Amino acid sequence: MNNAQYFYRTVIYTKKNNEVGLVDINQPDNVTPLDEWLGLVVSLADGAHSIQELLDYVSSRYASAPDNLEQTVHSVIERLQEGDLIKLSESPVTLPYYLAEPLEALDLDEARKLIAEDGYTVH
Repeated sequence: MNNAQYFYRTVIYTKKNNEVGLVDINQPDNVTPLDEWLGLVVSLADGAHSIQELLDYVSSRYASAPDNLEQTVHSVIERLQEGDLIKLSESPVTLPYYLAEPLEALDLDEARKLIAEDGYTVH
């Protein structure tokens, strides 16, 4: 995996009580929780940061980063790609309004309008 690539989410997410989950904007109470690693990467997948920046950020949270940190992060990214929850890009990506922030930060009517205009398919 090329750590210079940028990673970005393709799903709408929610972040409540430090827990990240996937959410259907049309049924906001229907949340699919993500495990801690998957949730962390989805919440940080803003299209403006590279995998290397993600690695640097995660390693800064440890007093001494685990030896297998890069392998773990790559594995998480691969799992999220397989589920079509994130994608990789050679250059930064600007996310549409409805993917840029957690559900709680969105104007739901505006987000739904833009989703319809863009033809975005809810995952």
